[in-house]
Amino acid sequence: MTAKAKTPRRILLINGHPDPRPDRLCSALAGAYGEGASAAGHVVRRVDVGALDLSPISSQADFMAEASPVVAELQQALRDADHLVLIYPLWLGAPPAAFKAFLEQVFRYGVALSAPGTGKGLKGLLAGRSARVVVTMGMPAFIFRLVFFAHGLKCVSRGVLWVSGFGPIRETAFGPAEGRDPRQRLQWLARMRRLGAAAA
Repeated sequence: MTAKAKTPRRILLINGHPDPRPDRLCSALAGAYGEGASAAGHVVRRVDVGALDLSPISSQADFMAEASPVVAELQQALRDADHLVLIYPLWLGAPPAAFKAFLEQVFRYGVALSAPGTGKGLKGLLAGRSARVVVTMGMPAFIFRLVFFAHGLKCVSRGVLWVSGFGPIRETAFGPAEGRDPRQRLQWLARMRRLGAAAA
């Protein structure tokens, strides 16, 4: 039985895989994290990027334009959260295009960063929130870190979250995602449940 959290947190849980089918590893990891968090008394809101229809930002004017109602709702969910969890696969060394479009649409000026010309410089507007970034991949996780310096993870944790004011930001890499002993997947899911219960 999972102990209830002394101070429940509001968690925004993002499954960034473009394919939202529940049998995908990212979806299963998100489900496990959400189960652990909910059982511990935290309030969880889950978003599946693959169920959205968000276009990439194509210009500065587009980036600074008023957000659509769908994006505005996601932005409010981001503001309301104490803790953000981003889970996505590594595709060609980077986040998938659909997940990148989600980040571009939601983390706009006025939400994540102060807008140019406000006299504040580049200032993150989402301080006071913690985050965890979870990435899955076809290679072993230690190769991803030692050889590729975890670039496909750092571009999100540092290039998006850190500059927006998040901290602390914790990182998790799972791989290889395919062709492993089924017990490995169960171990990963169990780890995500523990992280969810701790809202970590």
